[in-house]
Amino acid sequence: MAQIILTGFMATGKTAVGRLLARLLGRPFVDTDDLVETAAGRPIRDIFASEGEAAFRALERAAVERACAVPEAVVATGGGTLLDPENGRRLAAAGMIVCLAAPPETILARITDVAERPLLAGTNGSVAGRLARIRALLAERAPAYALADHAVDTTGLTLEQVVEQVRAVVAR
Repeated sequence: MAQIILTGFMATGKTAVGRLLARLLGRPFVDTDDLVETAAGRPIRDIFASEGEAAFRALERAAVERACAVPEAVVATGGGTLLDPENGRRLAAAGMIVCLAAPPETILARITDVAERPLLAGTNGSVAGRLARIRALLAERAPAYALADHAVDTTGLTLEQVVEQVRAVVAR
């Protein structure tokens, strides 16, 4: 049986959905962001601050390779993972990719700690600035997210409802 890969923008529920889905299916769970932080020995925000996004993406590429080596895992990826064509090819070969989605306003409402979201840095703390940045990033990433085998809109759904929708999509 192949892997189940969850992708999508920040705050769409990839990690929470992945953990519960893996538990329900009796599969291992792998989060590429956790792999990056473990390999670097520090949080992603510190990697971005000290070395920049390019260094983070290199670590992320190695994390995707490690995640794909875990048989039958449920894999949660970072929000920009599919922007790298190599990551996209590797993940597509490993299993089914499900994109979790939500509108910009929902994403913004779900973000509780902007400091943990390095791509929202520089928005001057304004809600309007963060929303504009989210919209711009979503537009930039739309072609990558469109490569997913399936999409699940998480808006207004509980964690359990999203997990059930992903399970249904995977079972087809």
